[in-house]
Amino acid sequence: MIDMDRTFLNKGQAFLALTFFIGGILMVAGLLIALVTISYVDTGYGVAASSKAQEAATAGAEDGILQLDRNATFSTAVSGPYTVSAASSTTATVTVTPSSTSPGLVTILSTATVSGHTKNINVVVSESVSTGQISVVSWMNI
Repeated sequence: MIDMDRTFLNKGQAFLALTFFIGGILMVAGLLIALVTISYVDTGYGVAASSKAQEAATAGAEDGILQLDRNATFSTAVSGPYTVSAASSTTATVTVTPSSTSPGLVTILSTATVSGHTKNINVVVSESVSTGQISVVSWMNI
């Protein structure tokens, strides 16, 4: 009778150890699935925020070109940068600076940040002194 009790106890200990082992594997698998899901969701939000920042920076650069087209002497060198409101309640900070080395060239820098994702656009435009015509020389995403 003593031997049967020990056999029963040994089987119970083995079952308990097996239960903890399987439970541990299930917990690790659950944590892994949760981390992958969180990572996937964060990546989606990051792409959307980056896209919104790109849109706002583009709107700022285009506004800088429009300001130059409407007013040939427009520059933020004296007054400082200005902000442009874009879609989805985002803003871009725009700086318009005439070139000190090449007359007729103007640099427009537009910066927008959405949820820690910053996008910069640097546009160089040529402004004809005689006709006032503006043409884009370069457009770079920095």
